Amino acid sequence: EEAQSVVASGPLKGKTLHELWTDYREQVFGQISAPPDRDPGRESRSLPNRFPLLIKLLDAREKLSLQVHPPTEVAARFGGEPKTEFWYVAGADPGAELYVGLRAKTTVDEFRRALDAGTAADHLHILRVKAGDGMFLPSGRFHAIGGGNLLVEVQQNSDTTYRVFDWNRVDDSGKPRQLHVEQALASIDFSDVRPDLVQPDGETLVRHELFEVQKWDLRRAREIAAPGQFAIVCCLTGGASCAGTAIGPGEFMLVPASLADRQVDQLTSGTSILRITIPV
Repeated sequence: EEAQSVVASGPLKGKTLHELWTDYREQVFGQISAPPDRDPGRESRSLPNRFPLLIKLLDAREKLSLQVHPPTEVAARFGGEPKTEFWYVAGADPGAELYVGLRAKTTVDEFRRALDAGTAADHLHILRVKAGDGMFLPSGRFHAIGGGNLLVEVQQNSDTTYRVFDWNRVDDSGKPRQLHVEQALASIDFSDVRPDLVQPDGETLVRHELFEVQKWDLRRAREIAAPGQFAIVCCLTGGASCAGTAIGPGEFMLVPASLADRQVDQLTSGTSILRITIPV
């Protein structure tokens, strides 16, 4: 609620993304099915009352805290929300790292002792990354972003994060950052050892019930989605346009489901985009 995108131009200029979702849903987003409930004993969930995705740019100048997002059942226990997400590395300094999962099999008690001793970093799986890499982060996979990374984050619309380790840093008054150790230990998947970067399947980087992300190298005009389906475009390099709207690197556009002109084209050579949508 505190971070609303606002329509920049056109007949709905000034409307928030939430207003589009609640008042213009079929016109803008078409027919979207709710993801299936993982509990086979219950009926499928209804669509959420807010747009189900958050898409962010994360510009990490230094290491961020080690954190985890709770799985559904743990989130319910602590009054939070689950979150699954995907990182696309849009830019990375030489030697930039991501910290994802465990380096070796570790028990909850072993990790708790490492936290108490300030040695939790010894248990982390470290990946060197470069522009173009991607990482899928299901809820329960603990993670931190190293300094020198510029990421596009596509995530479930949730703001529940449990910080478990902050590299033993303290503020100017000598106090450590607030952590959520018990919630985090209940959320972490301790069988998640040495997860790998995503391996693209053609243009598809990740396809999940919550979102699909593709990377396109635009060399000609292409239909961004079938009529009746929406898509969000993130320009990575060059420049892209659709229906008279142009975007450059780091900018986004939402192509409505009802838009007649659905062709996205390059403005310059070397244009690449992320195509983000919800599978139907």
